[in-house]
Amino acid sequence: MQDKIEIMAPVGSYESLRAAIQAGADAVYFGIGNLNMRSRSAANFTIDDLEKICSIAKQAGIRTYLTLNTIIYNHELDEMRQLVDAAKRVGVSAIIASDMAVITYARSVGVEVHISTQCNISNTEAVRFFSQWADVMVTARELPLRQVAEITQYIRDNDIRGPKGELVQIEVFAHGALCMSVSGKCYLSLDNYNYSANRGACLQLCRREYLVKDLESDIELVVDNKYIMSPKDLCTIDFLDKIVKAGVRVLKIEGRGRSADYVKTVVECYKEAVAAIADGSYTQERIAGWKQRLSTVFNRGFWDGYYMGRKMGEWTERYGSQATENKVYLGLIKNYFNRIGVAEAQMQTAEVLRPGDEVMVIGETTGVYRATVEELRLERDPVAEVQQGDRFSFATTEQLHRGDKLYRVDTVADEF
Repeated sequence: MQDKIEIMAPVGSYESLRAAIQAGADAVYFGIGNLNMRSRSAANFTIDDLEKICSIAKQAGIRTYLTLNTIIYNHELDEMRQLVDAAKRVGVSAIIASDMAVITYARSVGVEVHISTQCNISNTEAVRFFSQWADVMVTARELPLRQVAEITQYIRDNDIRGPKGELVQIEVFAHGALCMSVSGKCYLSLDNYNYSANRGACLQLCRREYLVKDLESDIELVVDNKYIMSPKDLCTIDFLDKIVKAGVRVLKIEGRGRSADYVKTVVECYKEAVAAIADGSYTQERIAGWKQRLSTVFNRGFWDGYYMGRKMGEWTERYGSQATENKVYLGLIKNYFNRIGVAEAQMQTAEVLRPGDEVMVIGETTGVYRATVEELRLERDPVAEVQQGDRFSFATTEQLHRGDKLYRVDTVADEF
């Protein structure tokens, strides 16, 4: 089995695609249309984007994985085949699937298949079965690392190979949101609102706060002031060496609905951690630094999932993100003067930007650019601040592009 560890980044926009490339991702995964587990997400591509995504990724030397991982019904078979055919035509590296209709059709036309976590692979017989069609498999999220290691050892000892003739690789989730139903078989959203999580349409009712009501006395309680169905986010960076030692070869980062700066920060941290494990510099001090950086972007608090043998989850203490930084939208980049390295921007919101503030610029071509503003100018004159309506300039160390979005980065005060 190859030694290289693949960092697989979530992509729900061109900004995120550029950010993943900037951060050093080895592969990206994304959805097209309705047949993926983020089909209701605002961050979702169309079939017309497929060729462009693959072209950008190919130029960067990274692999592309198309998620076709929902349940497929008869009336969707033609749509599924069209997507697989399009993926083959533009050179998608692999299809991520759980439905046998997708798996068998993709293999019949020569497209590589990876088995999704929705298949709940939790034993060696399942690995042997799916090796007929798949080169990479995601193990069930509830498996402890010792069981993952048993599976990878079995693959080596029994020479289990996929259709490419190479040893089957095991993939695990390394970072991001976890579902209360562990490996995704949840019906809460379907039962309450007729939107199925297994069809990519989860409305995340589990993330809300609930009351428990005593029907005899009408007493209502908020249980322990916790969001008892909303797990904290998975973070494995402080025991990533154990995951690598267990024989895992693909690390999947969750977050196709997350922002480009989330993608860049998380991929960078895990890329650095994998390199540190290889060169012997994986220390507690560096781990603390990575966790601090990871906490700056969207998260619901962190825990280690089920890898280390836990039986119960850890639940979030409040709704939404607990990120230690917040992006405040200011306006748009209107021009960039490449020769002198200066960007011109238009303040569109009722905010203020001052020298010394940290800014972030996000764009389809730019990806994510972050820096401290040293000086602001109106016309040619340095100013102490710029406000709504001002068209101003500032120096940059990287090329920006017209239409990029400009943000101020603020530290979030801890209210708890």
